[in-house]
Formats: sequence, C-alpha cells, structure tokens
Amino acid sequence: MLGRHTAAGRRVALTALGTLVLTGAASAATAAPPPAPASTAAQTLGADRPPAAVLRAMERDLKLKPGQAAERLVNEAEAGARAGRLRNALGTHFAGAWVRGATSAELTVATTHAADVSAIEAQGAKAAVVKRPLTELQSVKNKLDAAARKVKTRDTPVWYADVPANRVVVQATKRSAATAFIEAAGLEDEGVGIRVSAARPRLLADVVGGDAYYIESSARCSVGFSVTKGDQEGFASAGHCGERGDSTAGHNMAEQGTFQGSTFPLKDMSWIAVTSDWTATADVKGAGGQRTQVTGSVQALVGASICRSGSTTGWHCGTISQHDTSVSYAEGTVDGVTETTVCAEPGDSGGPYLSGTQAQGVTSGGSGNCTSGGTTFYQPINPILSDFDLVLKTAPTEPGTPAPEDNAVDTWTAGRVYEAGATVTHAGVRYQCLQSHQAQRGWSPVATPALWQRL
Repeated sequence: MLGRHTAAGRRVALTALGTLVLTGAASAATAAPPPAPASTAAQTLGADRPPAAVLRAMERDLKLKPGQAAERLVNEAEAGARAGRLRNALGTHFAGAWVRGATSAELTVATTHAADVSAIEAQGAKAAVVKRPLTELQSVKNKLDAAARKVKTRDTPVWYADVPANRVVVQATKRSAATAFIEAAGLEDEGVGIRVSAARPRLLADVVGGDAYYIESSARCSVGFSVTKGDQEGFASAGHCGERGDSTAGHNMAEQGTFQGSTFPLKDMSWIAVTSDWTATADVKGAGGQRTQVTGSVQALVGASICRSGSTTGWHCGTISQHDTSVSYAEGTVDGVTETTVCAEPGDSGGPYLSGTQAQGVTSGGSGNCTSGGTTFYQPINPILSDFDLVLKTAPTEPGTPAPEDNAVDTWTAGRVYEAGATVTHAGVRYQCLQSHQAQRGWSPVATPALWQRL
C-alpha cells in the first residue's frame, strides 16, 4: 500500500501506498428480462452531463479521441444497469460482467448455463459460457483470505477473482511463494492461476476530495469524500492514515478534526469529524484545480473508466481491473479492495476515485508511480458508508419520490447502502437492486429503473 506521506523534516510514516427467475429450473432463453428504458441509467448517474475536466483527463490517460470519453461514460452507465438485470435473472448461473473497448461499447455477461445465451444477447450483451459461477470464485478467494491470516504473505501480495478469465489468481514475486500459499489454503486442485510480478504494493498515505490533510502534525494523506453522520459533518479516507482519536489539520494547516473511526488492516477505511470551521461539500478536486461534484455511489463494472484525485499527483485516470481483491501490505492484509490501472504516489492515500460523478472508493495503496505508470487499489466507498453509518455528501438532485416514513428493514430508505441483488418494498411493490449504491433521496425504486427492477 502507499504509505502516508511524511511532512518535510517530520517522522517517517507507513510505507505500504425456467424462465429467467432465480429458480433456474427452466431454460433462461425462454423469457428474457424486459429491455432497459432508453437513457435512464445515464441520466440517473449524471453520465450524460460530465464535467469538461473529467473528459479531458480521460482523453489524456486513456488515450481517447475527442468525443470518446463522453460516449464511454454513457455506455458504462447503461451497461451497469443491463448487467444488473441479467445478474438478477441468471441467479446462480451468473459468472460476472465486464466492459471492453475504447468507448466501453462491448458488455460481456458470463453464465455457466449455455441456455442463457439468447437471453443475454437479447439485452445487447455478448455472452460468455464458463465453468464456474461468480459465487464459486468468491468461495475460492475467501479460502485464500482465511489462509492469509495464518501464513506470511510478503511474497504473495495480491490475490483476486479474475472474472473475465473465470478463475482466481495469486500474484507473487516468485512462483514457489504462490504455490505454497495456494497449498496453505488447500486449493491445490482448484485451478488457481499464478502471476509472477516484482511489484509490491505499498500504502499511499498523507472538505474537498483530493485536498491534503495532516495527521498529528506529522504525516499527510488526502481527503476522500465528504460525509455526514446525523448533524456532524466530516470526510471518509483510508484507515492506515490514522487511528481513532488522532487529530487532523487541513491543507492550510488549520485545526480540522478528529478520527472518529478507523479500520486497518482487513479493511482500509476511516472517517474524520470536522469542526464547525469546516463545511463538507460534494466537491472533488479535479484537473487544474477545477471541482467535480459527486452525485452518488453506484459501483462501476470491471473495465469501466475511473479517475482519482490526490494531494501529491493531482488528477489521473485509468480503468477498473477487478473488484474484491486482497492485498498483503507490509503493515497487514486488506480484503475487498478494487484494483485499477490509475497511477498514484505517497500522499495520495485516502483520496477519492470516481467513475463519471459516481463515488467509487478511497486510495489504499499500489505500486509504480505517475511518471512510469503503476497499479493502485482503492477501498470501496459503500462499505465505508455502511460500516460507519455515514451518508455520502452529494450534489442536489432533481426532486423525486421522498423516502417513506415506514422504516422497516425491508422498506426502501434513503441513506441505506444496497448491494446488487437486495430486495426492498416501496409503495407496496417489491424491487430488486441492480447495482450496489447508497440510496439518494431522489433515487426511489420507481424513479430509477437503472438501479431497481420491479419484481
């Protein structure tokens, strides 16, 4: 991981940067899910009106031609909604989804059941028939996670479910280390892949997302996303940046706040409550200091474009390589992070990642740099919001159906984090979640078919 950046002349800090129903009894080809309403996903997620600074950075870092960045964001928003509907419809056959191409025009959805192909293609996606469902890949990775708590993983710093390849992969500095780790997890016969790489991720340590903040007057990290907890304002960042009770100062070195919660290792998340002198905003510092406003936290697909802001290297873009990755830093193992092709350097830790205007997570660590290129990992934002009971600060949205007064567990409620596949009741109707996100007040199920499917 990429460790906290130490202030000049101060102490050294961390150095790590049927029908298509869930029964699956009959052929999935017999009843495809209903087609997506035109453009609703792009409009809901704000992908049809991205800031110019975001488009310029995407064109620079993803080597896109003029116009391709805007087209890509719309395609990725629509692909996420289509993949969510197919995930719910395929049930236990679902084996993952990803986008490809300069404009993310190709959506692929994987299934373990050949009869699902026509239903997938009916949604405008490419079908891939594979051996293992996503649940099986997750089970194999969970065994590696458990083994990492018992054995040393210095030489096997990264492991993840490679959805497009339909296998779990261990990245190691040498093949023998990967083999030993796989054997320790009891997975010798599970076809776990091995990738040999000299890269060792490190922590990127060091209320506008991407601004610097200082911990106990000694180390620097980057602000992630503004949040609220009741009437208290603050921001989310990385857990390795500080411990509960640590004090912080802002980019101007003025007294700022205190760590209220911090988890590291296992997860890499924290939140800082700020004093009344600071106001939480929905802004993230973009290219050239221009601000981008966050409008939600809908999780993007593998292959989707993503940009990062940090107090050391500023604004850089890339793509999502895989979700649910485990990384073994020198300071401890972190599970459930997302790997990207975006570069970062020490001091960028805790800074925000966005796909379009949707919050994705905060910088944990990585390898390489922004001169020669690198790999980074971020802690997804939705688990931070859920674990610490926080509400993401977002730009005002168009008025929608207000949150219901009934606060029953299964009733849709603004502010709750919903995972793909979750079911809720709204206005007496049952809905199933298509894409993981924190519910915004204007995002009721009836108003957002890009996020919810009526059952």
